[in-house]
Amino acid sequence: MKRRDFLKYQLHGALWLAAGASGLVSAESLFAEAAPDVAVVKGAPGAATRAAVELLGGMKAFVKPGQRVVIKPNMSFPHPVERGSNTHPEVVTALAAMCKEAGASRVLVLDHPLSSAERCLEQSGIREACQAIEEDMVHAFTSPSFYREADIPKGEDMKRNQVMRDVLEADVLIAAPTAKSHSSAGVSLSLKGMMGLILDRGVMHGRHELDEAIVDLASLLKADLTVIDSSYVLTTGGPSGPGKVVKADTVIASRDMVAADATCVASFEWYGRTFKPQQVNHIRRAAERGLGRLDIENLRTRTLTL
Repeated sequence: MKRRDFLKYQLHGALWLAAGASGLVSAESLFAEAAPDVAVVKGAPGAATRAAVELLGGMKAFVKPGQRVVIKPNMSFPHPVERGSNTHPEVVTALAAMCKEAGASRVLVLDHPLSSAERCLEQSGIREACQAIEEDMVHAFTSPSFYREADIPKGEDMKRNQVMRDVLEADVLIAAPTAKSHSSAGVSLSLKGMMGLILDRGVMHGRHELDEAIVDLASLLKADLTVIDSSYVLTTGGPSGPGKVVKADTVIASRDMVAADATCVASFEWYGRTFKPQQVNHIRRAAERGLGRLDIENLRTRTLTL
């Protein structure tokens, strides 16, 4: 059996069991309906990632043969996954494998780390995990030579910044953040996570109003697919921790960055209390500027437990 067929077999087997447990006739009925706006899957990180993307129509709905893909996880800190500050390696490898299976000509996993690049790549576990798919896939770029100045046509506060060249040249951008709190922005999810693709983040904290600049950047770097790793949710002490970590074993996926972030905010407690998505300034402003939908109660959300 080929690896692709084996993985498909595994996924459909898991979905069949989940479907049977919930009273459905077969796993195929899960895919018979129109793709939801948001998919929420509980289970092991890799399997949950695959199932969430399948519920949205499969990776072929996002990646076409020959396209160049950039996956943007969190790997900015030299911490193990249990700390909640970096994306789970199994989420990243599942996404990378699915992109290759869909025919992507190149898949890069990129971030601009806040600590030693080598230590982040090593201790996050993402580089080692992805080597099983393809060598030289994972990079933490810190040198200005990997960036170029880019205008932000829809920027209202921040009009330009230096963005990773590979991102600007990519056909498909996948946001794969971990779910975590943030001392300045409230939470750091897909919208906030785009800051890891620019050279100078300091200007967003100093020269610009942070929440507005996050939305400005997301208007340029708008992910085609967002997959939020909520395996370990860092509910306090973010973005680096230490803080309170909730092991939620959940993956949230959507075509809509705002909807994905909003669903994640509503799904967990933050700082010991619950929040509505509109209480997070940059998420609310992103919706107001037409980058996505905040009214998650009106969206089609499908939840699955593997």
